[in-house]
Amino acid sequence: MTSPSPSIICVDCGGPAHLITPPREDNEWLVGDVVAYRCRDCLDRWDLVLTAEDLGIEEDQADQPDV
Repeated sequence: MTSPSPSIICVDCGGPAHLITPPREDNEWLVGDVVAYRCRDCLDRWDLVLTAEDLGIEEDQADQPDV
């Protein structure tokens, strides 16, 4: 399984926002994990829920957490 993107584009200012969430203790990223990004320019924080697409896996292969 892959990792979430190390950076995204801030929707408020267009600056780079970098991943600030470390991986889980088992070094795995799962669909449904919440990750945080911090924008370098405006310092906004973005909390995102990982999807199968974010991790580069097929939707039917994703381990969906129990809700």
